[in-house]
Amino acid sequence: MKLKYLYPLIGFVVPTVVVGYGYVIPNSPIAGWNESTIGFAGSIVGACVTYVTGILIVLRDTKTSPG
Repeated sequence: MKLKYLYPLIGFVVPTVVVGYGYVIPNSPIAGWNESTIGFAGSIVGACVTYVTGILIVLRDTKTSPG
């Protein structure tokens, strides 16, 4: 897998973390380290796992399919 395949993921994760943990969560009633902020982190990690898995599946399919 090439690093350039991860650019869209980085383009999603960096602003999501900066805006979420830098602005939205500190200015909301869920500020602090709690179930909501851990769940938010879990959703970001889940998106990363899903994205990377999809890329790996496509790369595997392009290596095994003819033409």
